Amino acid sequence: MNLKSTSQLTARLFILACLVPMLLFAPSAFSEDTEFRGFVENATFVRQHGVGLTKSRTTLQLELSRAFNPTGLFSEVSVSGTFRGSYDAVYDLNDDTFGKNSGRSVSFAAPGNPSFLASLPGAPPFAPLISTNPEFAGLLPPPFLTGAVPLPGTGGTIFGPGNPNEGLGLVGEDVHNFENGGVVLAYPTRPCNIDSRGCIDGYMDKDLNELRYREFNSRWDFVRELYVDATIEYDNGHELGFRIGRQQVVWGRTDLFRVLDVINPVDFSRHNIFDELEDIRIPMGIINMEYRAGASGPFEDLNFQGIYKFENFRPNDLGQGGEPYAILGAGNFFRAMNNCWDNGCTVWNFPETGLAVDFPAHSLGIRQANMDEAKDSHDYGFRVEGVMKGVGFSLNALRYTSQMPSLRGGIPSDNPFTPGIESQFHPYALSFDIAFPRLTMVGASADIYSEAMKSAIRLEVSHTSGEEFPNTLREELFSKSDVVRWVIGIDRPTFIPF
Repeated sequence: MNLKSTSQLTARLFILACLVPMLLFAPSAFSEDTEFRGFVENATFVRQHGVGLTKSRTTLQLELSRAFNPTGLFSEVSVSGTFRGSYDAVYDLNDDTFGKNSGRSVSFAAPGNPSFLASLPGAPPFAPLISTNPEFAGLLPPPFLTGAVPLPGTGGTIFGPGNPNEGLGLVGEDVHNFENGGVVLAYPTRPCNIDSRGCIDGYMDKDLNELRYREFNSRWDFVRELYVDATIEYDNGHELGFRIGRQQVVWGRTDLFRVLDVINPVDFSRHNIFDELEDIRIPMGIINMEYRAGASGPFEDLNFQGIYKFENFRPNDLGQGGEPYAILGAGNFFRAMNNCWDNGCTVWNFPETGLAVDFPAHSLGIRQANMDEAKDSHDYGFRVEGVMKGVGFSLNALRYTSQMPSLRGGIPSDNPFTPGIESQFHPYALSFDIAFPRLTMVGASADIYSEAMKSAIRLEVSHTSGEEFPNTLREELFSKSDVVRWVIGIDRPTFIPF
């Protein structure tokens, strides 16, 4: 797509983003009870060391709210909406690095200990086994001792004609140069409609337009928030409030650290952790009920909140392979491993010998993301929040699906060093499914003001059961564990005169 047609499509999408809220609020578009605000911004970032432009995102955001004069049961009723559309031109202006022309043919200078490599015989001890099996002929290519190991295979392939050596990058090459060894994998970098290798169905499978226009997708993310607020007042001064619709529900009292603030997933691919959480949380469809008891007994304020998430599960967006911001390189690694499973791949320095080894399909990598198991799960939780003797506090409980992925080994796979296809469990095999386990979190927070320090002290702690972590002592290479997290924050307004 050229820049002219891209600009036309961008204009149409922005017009759509404007028309939808206007249609929704048309009956009160000029009412004095309707609040309307919005902004247009551009965020442009350039990275050094030959990367160049990494983001040129233009965003249009519209926020509308309309208060009604209800009669009967409800004392207050309002509707609020936030609508956002964006276009990131980096995929057009720097498509050699990010986009349809990104990636390259890759090769790698053999890592490891040179003296150890020099001591190896002309052929590795298991070469006769390989040479007697045509299926694995060329598993260890002839130039494995030359110091410069190109991708093996025929016709310039990684492994097989369906996996060409083009449009690739190396996992981790943006942070180190492999001089100290380590396993190295190639990952496809181009959008999934251009190069489908390594694209995990339902999880990391964005096409070019979904990368450029992030909010315009099947989940209608351009409707960032849209909810109804309603309040019932009682004779004793208590209130029962409802907020129903797509929204953000924020638990916790500290910024950046998500100890209790785990209800909404987060889009880290927007700009890693550098954008405000308010802008990168992914709003979800939630029923949010709050009973406000006010001053009661020893409490200066006391509220009870219950939530139920009715929108289908969404994980955190970690960025897929080839995006400018794939936090911690997770998207690049996942795409490399899924490509290994589907198509076979070459792995450098495996195992820490400086060798480049070919693995056939279904012997190594990530098979799939178990999205069907997670998408129909619904989160629910309860919170008590109040103020007692000047100390704000909360007690929280949440049953939810982990927004971070877990790699579960133990899936049926093939042994690359034996003939035939076993498709069976092999202990400690590097073959995984991505899962999102169900978790139970209980926690608490406190907000204390110290007059002596002229500071506000914010505390949060949580205990989560059911989390999964890599564990190389287990045959399935993962295990469950309970986790305790805490954070202490101190806010002090300080003025330093010049």
